[in-house]
Amino acid sequence: MNKQATLKKPLLPALSSRNYRLFFAGQGISLIGTWMTQLATIWLVYSLTNSPLMLGVVGFTSQIPSFFLAPFGGVFVDRFSRYRTLIGTQIMAMIQSLALAVLALIGVIQIWHIIALSLFQGFINALDAPARQAFVPELVERKEDLANAIAINSTMINGARLIGPAIGGLLIARVGAAYCFLIDGLSYIAVIAALLAMKVKPWKFSVAKGNPLQQVREGFVYAFSFPPIRAILLLSALVSLMGLQNTILVPIFAEDILKGGAETLGFLMAASGVGALSGGIYLATRQTILGIGKLIALAPAILGIGLIGFSLSRFLPLSLFTMLFVGLGTILQIAASNTFLQTIVEEDKRGRLMSLYTMSFLGMIPLGNLMGGVLASHIGAANTLIIDGIACIIGSMIFHKQLPALNKMVIPIYEQKGIVKSVR
Repeated sequence: MNKQATLKKPLLPALSSRNYRLFFAGQGISLIGTWMTQLATIWLVYSLTNSPLMLGVVGFTSQIPSFFLAPFGGVFVDRFSRYRTLIGTQIMAMIQSLALAVLALIGVIQIWHIIALSLFQGFINALDAPARQAFVPELVERKEDLANAIAINSTMINGARLIGPAIGGLLIARVGAAYCFLIDGLSYIAVIAALLAMKVKPWKFSVAKGNPLQQVREGFVYAFSFPPIRAILLLSALVSLMGLQNTILVPIFAEDILKGGAETLGFLMAASGVGALSGGIYLATRQTILGIGKLIALAPAILGIGLIGFSLSRFLPLSLFTMLFVGLGTILQIAASNTFLQTIVEEDKRGRLMSLYTMSFLGMIPLGNLMGGVLASHIGAANTLIIDGIACIIGSMIFHKQLPALNKMVIPIYEQKGIVKSVR
């Protein structure tokens, strides 16, 4: 009987929840526009300035608010409705994209406009990211479907990462970056409509103990006093600081090293998306949380090897091939770490832990972008990515060495939560 029940279990059980299906549909459309805007922004910045440093500055301003404000965003998310928070952040993000579109369409856009609007988007993300992460458990009707929901979410993000840059590269080459911003702004209508169509249980407000600063401190103590969570956050910070500098340096490779244009940039980003989509599909079809630590340990090494290979390539097909590994390693690190943290966290601290994850992941990207821009200005983009790749491989080796001890601490939590009956 149990065997038959196992056989009948749907491959993607999270999609059986109506609210999650709505979330999936709305986000799927909107994220394509988001990736188009990301590509259009870095292309426009490099076109206006021809400066690797300015690529780093824009990347820095778009993400730095997450570093400082995400912990407070987590406190907010633990105290107030995540559903209403997301509706608000999506409306503000739509306004930001449409403002970029208007400035670009009328031909007055300058680099300071991009920096200012990127900073505004960073403030939005500091609240949106922890709210989005913490809202996912509310979308699935069964807690055992949570890991699948997170994996599907990652697959959706990277499906958009595949489609968005490919469309964006073609649009930039044909009609200009402004139309990428416009389409992105209009795509938010889909996600806002999906959120409004959901039937969400009323938010149960719980009176929090202490002021926001005390709650932030409580979140830090909770996360960093437990070695498995601490190790995940530190590894995520390293990968974000070093491993994701490629996202702002790719235009240099597309134009100066591979002698291409906007279409080449789109193809490189799409190749990374193919690798990421493959990793997301693999994670979405995994049936158990067990063994996820090995994936988290392996992912930075895959990313590091991809970065080193990409930095050495001067042949477009080889560059596209190495970008597959960059995308694969990135998504395995992001999604597997997210799944692990969401699985073991205490519910009343979910928002704060996910804000710390946002801080370690999104919050470190701006520092990495600035570092990457400065290094590329002095030693070249290729040498910068070689250093990044080596750092990721070293991080992978250190985490792998710690893994047996970390697993022993996590198994009792799995048993307590009923995720596994017994793995001893």
